[in-house]
Amino acid sequence: VGATGIAAAVGVESTVDAQALAAKPASASAPLSHAYTFLTAPEAAFIEAAVDRLIPADDLTPGGTDCGVATFIDRQLAGAWGSGDRMYMQGPWDKGVATQGYQSPLTPAEFFRAGIAATNAYCRQTLQREFDRLTVDQQIKVLQDMEQGRVTLDAVGAQEFFNLLLATTLQGFFADPVYGGNRDKAAWKMIGFPGVIAIYSEHIKTYRNKKFDVEPKSILDLS
Repeated sequence: VGATGIAAAVGVESTVDAQALAAKPASASAPLSHAYTFLTAPEAAFIEAAVDRLIPADDLTPGGTDCGVATFIDRQLAGAWGSGDRMYMQGPWDKGVATQGYQSPLTPAEFFRAGIAATNAYCRQTLQREFDRLTVDQQIKVLQDMEQGRVTLDAVGAQEFFNLLLATTLQGFFADPVYGGNRDKAAWKMIGFPGVIAIYSEHIKTYRNKKFDVEPKSILDLS
């Protein structure tokens, strides 16, 4: 999936003021594909561009935005996960190692907001425009450099932000459509996943020694 590879989310170090970053939007940007709850227009433009590079449209599926991945991320950031509802948020905030997972005084929503602003600032400084206004090749290069640690951001670790962005993008691509992503079950159809079918006994005879080729079922289909 995508042009920049797979990386696991790792620890995060930040020395910035979380509330100031959370309240600071990026600069004006391009029109959006969908309405969003948490993301500002510039932030949503960044996310749409990023998920379309990580999950580019091809013969198997639409791009990340058309698959609803940006909508999934927006809903997650607006909800309990984005606010760090089930996270330990009392420190200490020493820099951790990769095996320790997410380590930051910022909630995921604050971290995303800080990472988007910092990446756009880096793009303006080095390429004279925000991330979503870059060419496709430039966007891919920026993401690759972030993944490989060749970028230094002012607010958050570039690798840490890339890893969290990629992990959340993949979750949105493969999750049940009830959460806003995987629109039309595109990812499930691509890998042949049947969805939330609970009972297979009635299919045993029909599909014995055959490919189990059925229309995937979402939680929405059963509610």
